[in-house]
Amino acid sequence: MKKRKLTYANIEVSTLGFGAMRLPIINGDYSLIDETKATKMIRHAIDNGINYIDTAYPYHGGNSEILIGKVLKNGYREKVYLTTKLPCGNIKCYDDFSKIFNEQLKKLDVKYLDIYLLHAMNKKSWSKVHKLGVLDFLDNLKEQGKINQVGFSFHDNYEVFIEIIDSYDWDVCQIQFNYFDSEAENMLNYATDKGVDVIVMEPLRGGALVNDLPEEITTLFNNATTKRSPAEWGFRWLYNNEKVKLILSGMSTMEQVKENLKTFDNAVANSMTKEEKIMMKEVTQVFKDKILVPCTSCQYCMPCSYGVNIPLMFTTYNNYSMFGKSDKYKKQYQAWEKREENRFTADVCVGCRECEEKCPQNIIISERMLDVVKDLG
Repeated sequence: MKKRKLTYANIEVSTLGFGAMRLPIINGDYSLIDETKATKMIRHAIDNGINYIDTAYPYHGGNSEILIGKVLKNGYREKVYLTTKLPCGNIKCYDDFSKIFNEQLKKLDVKYLDIYLLHAMNKKSWSKVHKLGVLDFLDNLKEQGKINQVGFSFHDNYEVFIEIIDSYDWDVCQIQFNYFDSEAENMLNYATDKGVDVIVMEPLRGGALVNDLPEEITTLFNNATTKRSPAEWGFRWLYNNEKVKLILSGMSTMEQVKENLKTFDNAVANSMTKEEKIMMKEVTQVFKDKILVPCTSCQYCMPCSYGVNIPLMFTTYNNYSMFGKSDKYKKQYQAWEKREENRFTADVCVGCRECEEKCPQNIIISERMLDVVKDLG
């Protein structure tokens, strides 16, 4: 496993990190992790060179941190750098900072964290926690030795990013960056110039850059001189950039773990040819011309108070657009729409907009639900 150096921490991290957000689940219940499969996957990853584990307070309905705590028993804690995140949406007053942090340490069953991030920062959440004194809280944790490095994960525009990163002496930041979201390169460059190490999340956009690709993209990949899977092309585009210190992948199966480990054996910066870079620009343009809603299925908007399965609705809608407006997706949607009980289709949306406050992509979900109904219903 190739490694890169985090500047402030003066440590070497595996270029691939394990994101504990999409672990295997039981009976389709996101909060019910298949502990046996997840444990085998994560420990296999660690045994084969991954030394960075990323989780967060809300992942898997609050159970991801508990699972990670169990996985890191029997000597595995000492083999990794552990990161979790402060759920800023849960903060109402200054005392909540320490209350939740101590709860996280208990769930993870550890005495300290290598890196602690403010989770899903945007203009609204940053303004709130900043006014409540979160920076003083982070300073206190570092002084007490409870965290080694501090940072934030980010979901907003470039101007807000600059505001946040200029406000504190951050060690790391975590941004959504991939060949589709290539505009985030401006954030990457600014952070690097400031001496802040960049960790990448959503490298494959929640699988959207891998599964059921448009025929035009498949043709581009098939015609490449070197044959690689769509996932490998996505990762290769990222690790080619030497400013990217670590790439998180939310792996759900052992097959994905093994495939990614193989891919990152060759994670060398500046290794893409001129022809490969041109091809990836062409691939990016094909996707940008087809995707209607920039949803990554992160689940932050869920659960909906009225039962709408928001990520599924947008996935189906994007598939409809990307794959030739096939009747397959209309029929699929209309079959769901006819359910008498537990209906979760877009027409159930009442426009309450609760979900929009939680969406890290800033999607006006209520308006886009009307589009889904119009085109698929």
